[in-house]
Amino acid sequence: MSTAFKGWMRPGPAVTGGIEPGPDETLDGLCGHWKIFQYAKGHRFSVDDLLGAWYGTQWCPRVDRVCDLGSGIGTLALVAAWRCPGAAVHTVEAQELSLALARKSVAYNGVMARFTLHHGDLRDETIHTALLKDGAFDLVMGSPPYWAVTDRLAADHPQAIPARLEVRGSIADYAAAAAKLLAPGGVFACVFPNDQRDRARAAYRDADLLLLHEREVVFKEGEAYGLILLAGSRRADFPPNFEVKADLPEIEPPILIRRADNSVHPSIALARVGLGFPPGL
Repeated sequence: MSTAFKGWMRPGPAVTGGIEPGPDETLDGLCGHWKIFQYAKGHRFSVDDLLGAWYGTQWCPRVDRVCDLGSGIGTLALVAAWRCPGAAVHTVEAQELSLALARKSVAYNGVMARFTLHHGDLRDETIHTALLKDGAFDLVMGSPPYWAVTDRLAADHPQAIPARLEVRGSIADYAAAAAKLLAPGGVFACVFPNDQRDRARAAYRDADLLLLHEREVVFKEGEAYGLILLAGSRRADFPPNFEVKADLPEIEPPILIRRADNSVHPSIALARVGLGFPPGL
């Protein structure tokens, strides 16, 4: 089958380029013409990150300022910057290894003037103060680690460990930080495993955030494990009992990536187009 439809052209601006991968690094397509630097054997971006950024930018009504918490190599932040070309973007990352890769990617794609990359822990009040220096955020995003350090084996590459294990906070810490950083009406969006749905919902609730939208992602038809995409805002921005009257969160139809025969499902094809890829049908 064809992987593109007739007349499709890669959307968005061309990149500045001029930077080459270092030892053990690769330079890979991200969205549109934009690319991202990654370690060949370290933490690498995934469909989780792409869909998390796509979902957050989809539900935020207007994006002038974006913050990516625990930003790693900068995947969510870069996708948001590509989809929201007028937005200023701030990132927070504790690992210098990952932050260095993010800096290279931001420079490669020619958007250094729009980015402020903070080195620090997303739970640190001094980081919150630095982030809020120029104002609160319309969109806060995160792809939190999925498991406690006792629940899974650590990754082989040290740079990848915090991306999968909660060595510097959990989804609850991401939600708590987002609640402090959001502008009125702002949106906190994240991605988490579907078998931990209750834990993700509790993180929003405990941070006094109102979960507005939720959508499941099924990797392959018939398989149980997948993702959930979530988006919500500060409860204080809504009237009392708003969630009861509005029957929230809105549970959207699931996104199916591949059918049982491995063909691409139209629901993920729409997301692919929104990320600057051909639909793949």
